[in-house]
Amino acid sequence: MIIRTVSMPEGATERLCLAEARRRLALDPFLLLDVEQSAEEGPAGESLAHRLGLDAEELAWFGRKGESARAEFLGDIAGFVVPVVHGGRVAHLHVLAGERYLVVSHRGRALQADEWTTHLRREKPHDAVATLFLVLQEALATFRRAAVAALLQVEGLEDDMFAQRRPEQIYRLSHLRRRAALLHHSLLPYLQVVEEMITRRMMSRDFPVERQRLAQEFQRAARLVLADIESLQEATRRAFASYGSLVAGEQNGVINRLAIVSVIFLPLSFLTGFFGMNFTFMTNALEGRAVFWLLAIGLQAGVLLASLYVLHRTHAWRRLRDED
Repeated sequence: MIIRTVSMPEGATERLCLAEARRRLALDPFLLLDVEQSAEEGPAGESLAHRLGLDAEELAWFGRKGESARAEFLGDIAGFVVPVVHGGRVAHLHVLAGERYLVVSHRGRALQADEWTTHLRREKPHDAVATLFLVLQEALATFRRAAVAALLQVEGLEDDMFAQRRPEQIYRLSHLRRRAALLHHSLLPYLQVVEEMITRRMMSRDFPVERQRLAQEFQRAARLVLADIESLQEATRRAFASYGSLVAGEQNGVINRLAIVSVIFLPLSFLTGFFGMNFTFMTNALEGRAVFWLLAIGLQAGVLLASLYVLHRTHAWRRLRDED
């Protein structure tokens, strides 16, 4: 386990041991801690909150692997399990915010301290609650960036399809559609529980005006991010429909060609079948080379030319030529 503290307003990080982290959590007036646990580390018998000196029975979930989205207000502590998009997958941050501290725990390299300290240096939050909303906003930003990047890929694929359709495009679209579903499935439950908690807190008379403003900004950002993900889902559905339309158009072109070939050769098949019948007139009266060239070759050539002329005068021939 790696524990880092983030100094404000400089945003510099410093590694601490567990005992030092416990001491500073108890004494410092404003402390930001980043706790990185091993990705393979299983749930320990003693909770992470207890090891950090945060003795609360309700915090047994903090740092535990496999926790679902959570947003709770426990007296003077707010606890969250926040989904973030990192390295093409969805990870989860465990966040505890009190009046004097903010503790962020994650497994492996999720939204690590060196990634969100940049925002802290720029914004310079004055307390732990303001820092909490910055972390929540940055987590939302990872979903926005992932959704926008995937949306641009879908639009690029759609343009490529209209230029030249290829089979691998449908597989890439399937992957992007699954990614949109993953983003939506991961973010929506979290936003629902956070919305419920914020609504309850904003109804309280002792909720400060400044924190109401931060909560409202978070709610607006959450709605925009969710709209971006829904736009991505709609774009993938539209791209799938476009791909299906292109396939149907190509199939219609093939059917039109087969119909034209059938129109050309149907009279020829009739002639060959008719003159191939074993009647006396056919075998005795129609003899000689001149009759052969007239009926076998001339008549079929005339029917073929007549068929081509009829097709040329109709819209079917022009439509087939335009498709080519």
